[in-house]
Amino acid sequence: MFLQKMKMVPVPEQAYGNFFEGDCYIILNVSNSATQSTDIHYWIGNASSQDEQGAAAVYVTQLDGCLGGSPVQYREVQGCESAKFKSYFKNGLIYKKGGVGSGFTHVEANVYNIQRLLHVKGTKHVTAREVEVSWSSFNLGDIFLLDLGKVIIQWNGPQSNRQEKLKAVLLAQDIRDRERGGRAQIAVIEGGQEEAFPELMKIMISVLGQRTGHLKEPISDDKPDQNQISDVKLYHVSDASGQLLVQEVATSPLTQDLLSSTDCYILDQGGSSVMVWKGKAASDEERHSALSRAGFIKAKNYPSNTKVEVMSEGGESAMFKHFFKSWKEKGQAQGLGKTHSVGKIAKVDQVKFDVMELHAQPKLAAQERMVDDASGHVQVWRIENLELKEVNPSTYGHFYGGDCYLVLYTYNRANKPQYILYMWQGRHATQDEVTACAYQAVNLDNKYNGAPTQVRVVMGKEPRHFLAIFKGRLIIFEGGTGRPGVVNPDPGARLFQVRGTHEMNTKATELPARAASLNTNDVFLLKTHQNVFLWYGKGCSGDEREMGKAVADLLSELDKQIVMEGQEPAAFWVALGGKAPYASDKRLEKEVALHEPRLFECSNQTGRFLMTEVADFTQDDLDEDDVMLLDTWEEIFLWIGNSANQYETQESYSGAVDYLKTHPAGRDPGTPITTVKQGYEPPTFTGWFNAWDAHKWSVSPAGGSNAIRSLLLFSH
Repeated sequence: MFLQKMKMVPVPEQAYGNFFEGDCYIILNVSNSATQSTDIHYWIGNASSQDEQGAAAVYVTQLDGCLGGSPVQYREVQGCESAKFKSYFKNGLIYKKGGVGSGFTHVEANVYNIQRLLHVKGTKHVTAREVEVSWSSFNLGDIFLLDLGKVIIQWNGPQSNRQEKLKAVLLAQDIRDRERGGRAQIAVIEGGQEEAFPELMKIMISVLGQRTGHLKEPISDDKPDQNQISDVKLYHVSDASGQLLVQEVATSPLTQDLLSSTDCYILDQGGSSVMVWKGKAASDEERHSALSRAGFIKAKNYPSNTKVEVMSEGGESAMFKHFFKSWKEKGQAQGLGKTHSVGKIAKVDQVKFDVMELHAQPKLAAQERMVDDASGHVQVWRIENLELKEVNPSTYGHFYGGDCYLVLYTYNRANKPQYILYMWQGRHATQDEVTACAYQAVNLDNKYNGAPTQVRVVMGKEPRHFLAIFKGRLIIFEGGTGRPGVVNPDPGARLFQVRGTHEMNTKATELPARAASLNTNDVFLLKTHQNVFLWYGKGCSGDEREMGKAVADLLSELDKQIVMEGQEPAAFWVALGGKAPYASDKRLEKEVALHEPRLFECSNQTGRFLMTEVADFTQDDLDEDDVMLLDTWEEIFLWIGNSANQYETQESYSGAVDYLKTHPAGRDPGTPITTVKQGYEPPTFTGWFNAWDAHKWSVSPAGGSNAIRSLLLFSH
């Protein structure tokens, strides 16, 4: 809808994506996802009046009230639109001069009396702005559409890239189909080879005149919309004193308990965006004046085009939740049939995987990070003298903190072998060994023609599937080495914490042999030269005790002495160096943060390495010319396109590490980073995409390039 004489007027569907610079628009979007979220955007044209902008804000407030206050409101300014807004218009935005008040009217289908020049910019989110119909508007790096009604000529700047050309063709086709009823011809001119298109150049010269002088140099692209800024502040808005006060209450990382239902808050992302959160029980004055009356943007001297989101409690946007270290919804369910429950000790029913269910429901596989039932083939190598040395299968599952290992897991999907290459890095391994581990991983990856999915595993952060493939035999030794013939220092007493309820989720981790390492909720194995104690905390379950016994048998052939918490013999405490306080609080089951996945494009097409967020992403947004970063919170995926250049591929890993380090929610730097190659995506990756097409790239690795070539040849 757009504003005409201060009233809302519906925009015809064929005009969607066309915005007059002199108007204001309101866009209502109701998602088809399971959450059924609702978003309201009000778009402000650069030439719109203050009265129109004020009227748009009032209508948005009224619309929000009619919808129960649940929508998230976004303020969009021409040229600075959010990625979410741009995602609604997959073929691009077109800025048109004038507005309804100046006599211009919105698009009517099948009208050919048109002469305009559109300056097209962008690869992921395309914008096209009407510019003067003159050669002076052209430059060497961008793409221009000369729209003459029955003919649309696309002129590609000599320095424009393949993806920009494809996006411009799609925009031209969209104009033809929606505005001309499909009855217009599209032709393409390569700006660096104009002599090869004499007939088309005649048409351009008849409209633009003879060109004199040289065209302008390329205009550098804007910085990506979503620059990550770790300097995040939370402000409290209250009228308890009779006056509306805004006061800083916290800086990143933020926690959900900072938000009170009786008040309103402003989250400031270093001036790049401002988010307003309205508590359900906040006063009407606070809710209506949280941003406007406080004059927050003016007081901070932020530009007028600063992005603004307004949301109510319970209707938070995915981006807002990403600023908090953890986020829990009321009645939130976890994983496969697991629910959060409060009690003395929260316990959950562990559900064993049905591999067929994982393949039938890729979203389930993605959420649980399990590609199969772990019944595939396992091979393990250790880094010795910077080379690969096969590990004896009888010791599979034993990992020492002084070593680095490569674990190759092979499984079948659709009767084709699939590979996962885990790179396990010991906490006490040397830098040379860590570097050699990465180098040998590349060699092994090349041996399998780039098919393996690569997963970096930090010691102590082993993913669920990694646990499952060792069938309850995973034991992490704090230090030392597993190299044959090497005698590790004798620590005297060794203490292992055993966690897990069945062979698919169990591991034993060595901890300092001190009483302070104990935890009332777990099973511990204490091994000395004379005794082996199996200690059962009061909070452990029968299944956990059984897995404790199984692991104990792997570590020692001696008889095990069962020790119940509170009934420890003196020899037990002596081995631990004496009694000491330990974690005896009744724990709640660890909450898994509820965060929606985010996709970023990693590209150096502009000459520098940039990460740009892609909102409302689909498989089509995976650009084979680039590297894409998918953040699922529990894991980071780096998707490598077949045509991505070497620089992007190398920089993407360090970019992912920096992304975690600078994330405003204080993310765990040990979060697994998984590398996925185009055409070899596992279900743990594809499950985050709706309607994934497994055959999209199977015909030809360079399918995208062929598609463009055919479009251009057809247009000639």
